[in-house]
Amino acid sequence: MTPYYQDGLVQLWHGDCRDILPRLDLSPAMVVADPPYGQTSLKWDQWQGEWLAQIAPCIRSLWCFGTMRMFMDQSAWFEAAGWKLSQDLVWEKHNGSSFHADRFRRVHESICHFYRGDWSNLKFFPPTTPDATARTVRRKQRPAHMGHIEAGAYESHDGGPRLMRSVLYHPSMHGRAVHPTQKPVELIKPLIHYGGLRGATVVDPFAGSGTTLIAAKEMAYPAIGIEVDESWCEEAAKRISQVLAFPPQEQTA
Repeated sequence: MTPYYQDGLVQLWHGDCRDILPRLDLSPAMVVADPPYGQTSLKWDQWQGEWLAQIAPCIRSLWCFGTMRMFMDQSAWFEAAGWKLSQDLVWEKHNGSSFHADRFRRVHESICHFYRGDWSNLKFFPPTTPDATARTVRRKQRPAHMGHIEAGAYESHDGGPRLMRSVLYHPSMHGRAVHPTQKPVELIKPLIHYGGLRGATVVDPFAGSGTTLIAAKEMAYPAIGIEVDESWCEEAAKRISQVLAFPPQEQTA
């Protein structure tokens, strides 16, 4: 079995992830997946739930894009494979699409984080905002009219670092995308940072045009992608080959 594309950090495989995943050594790794939601009549948009069980034996951290309808309709697949929800994020776009004229215009997608095993044994790295400032501490005396309330002072923590909010705003790729469901590279990077010890492999079972692999490579993470459509493998290989790696600050457990 030979990768469709390979460099010092990235492997891209052509084929159905349900056939290829069992043949790969994925540990230690995390998954960032944007599977077909199964909500349109398009031929390629068919839900495939088997991959959730296939990655379970060696992976403990999973980010999955979707809609609330998708996660509710397919919840049994996640539960059967032992995936537990830890948090949900919202990707807010500058525009969006709607299949219905009698409902709010949908300009977001959900991103859910799942884990397996004991949460206390897992290590994650919540990202901070780019404008975080050094933490400062102010001590204030209690006003005299408050009387005695145990301690005579309290600490007020200002500045940062501040956690990123659960609503992530990034313009969609409309007008610039080479793939119909392409995500912005900068949207993927905080997800990788959260789940990735240095050296952990980023796995994308539905690689499309390679956005997750590009984000991982730019951050100097090893990555494995799988894509069933060879035309998208070709496009992804072109994009990935042009990327340079810039290692972030070291993360340790």
